[in-house]
Amino acid sequence: MGRLFGTDGVRGVANQDLTPELAFKIARAGTYVLLKEHLATVKASSEKPRVVVGMDTRLSGPMLEAAVIAGITSVGADAVRLGVIPTPAVAYLVRETHADAGVMISASHNPVPDNGIKFFDCGGFKLSDELEREIEAVIELEQDELPRPIGELVGSVVPTPDPTEQYTQFLVQSSSEHLIGLKIALDCGFGAAYKVAPRAFRALGAEVLEYNSLADGARINVNCGSTNTAFLQEMVVAKQADLGFAFDGDADRVIAIDEKGQVVDGDHLMAILGLDLLERGELTGNAIAVTVYSNLGLKAALERAGGRVISTQAGDRYVLAAMLEHGLVLGGEQSGHIIMLNHNTTGDGVLTAVQVAATLRRRGQTLSEAAQVMRSFPQVLEAVRVADKQAVANSPQLKDLVARAETIIGPQGRIFVRPSGTEPVIRVMGEGPDQDKVNAAVREVVEGILKIS
Repeated sequence: MGRLFGTDGVRGVANQDLTPELAFKIARAGTYVLLKEHLATVKASSEKPRVVVGMDTRLSGPMLEAAVIAGITSVGADAVRLGVIPTPAVAYLVRETHADAGVMISASHNPVPDNGIKFFDCGGFKLSDELEREIEAVIELEQDELPRPIGELVGSVVPTPDPTEQYTQFLVQSSSEHLIGLKIALDCGFGAAYKVAPRAFRALGAEVLEYNSLADGARINVNCGSTNTAFLQEMVVAKQADLGFAFDGDADRVIAIDEKGQVVDGDHLMAILGLDLLERGELTGNAIAVTVYSNLGLKAALERAGGRVISTQAGDRYVLAAMLEHGLVLGGEQSGHIIMLNHNTTGDGVLTAVQVAATLRRRGQTLSEAAQVMRSFPQVLEAVRVADKQAVANSPQLKDLVARAETIIGPQGRIFVRPSGTEPVIRVMGEGPDQDKVNAAVREVVEGILKIS
């Protein structure tokens, strides 16, 4: 078996790659690895560890949820069923309810047929590479030797009152500003934000325009949400909204739209939030953590104000690791996956949206005005679908392609190529001061990859 876990849990086409049988094994092994010391001491039903389980709106969610809950309870832990809820809410509720672990069933921004499983530890953090490898090793054992309790020691499914209410209150209380007088358009992408985002912004006093705010797993991320903002851009202008926010399927990402209908991506949002925190003396270490995909303009904006940027490899887990290592409160990705550690332990799209709106209100700015703190370098990002992404990534031909592209783009630019951690694609990013050279360099690599594959 190859490595199951990618950069954000296990993902695949539901009922094809990610089958109920595999989901059962993952949940069973994951629960055991995370909770084996606690499970070994359980002697009564009241002592059982608890694992909270959430999911997004995908049609395959209930099928995989049943398998995951079966895996959790089969080793003697209780499963707290949260139902449809954002990924960051699972991380939050693990901490707030003193649960022992959490599981989210979601493929985030991926297409409808996909689904995924990701774990959170008792602190609400995603798992380390080491823990994920340990879980994989247990799954790969020829014989399942994990505990199989019987009778009253078998885990139970624990119902819970609407958990979105508690999470919504957390979002509202995170804001130091009311939003009365702001008209805000929300594209919930037919995903997990459909309840909490409108509730939170209305509770803060905003006039809310809701779009795609149904729990419709057949349309999750389809021509809507953070990966396709064209509809929301039109609505913000047509309805004369002050700004808009588009979320992905599990609401751990957000992309903003300014009052002119222009996209404001994660880099610009981090610039707005980071510079505001820096000005108020609340940006610990005077730094933020970003991935190699973040625009060089973000680094320039922070440095002009006396701050700095710490760069990591792609993946929010690496951003989080850098934040913990350096004691930072802000980090994230251009995609809008932003972590604010003074509030939550993982990327939180709705929280980020609330904080951005509060920052604009506090500073008396429109989003277009605030976004001017950062000037983007021309950047092109392409995803090339291939049959074997690792084979392409390791090929000597690819190294030659990159070398030629670097010559085209020039010394002030950069070219970056890597296999996706969650999809069968090779990502190619080019960036530099000259748009034509960036386009040519990326085109050279993309065409070469297509020939290799």
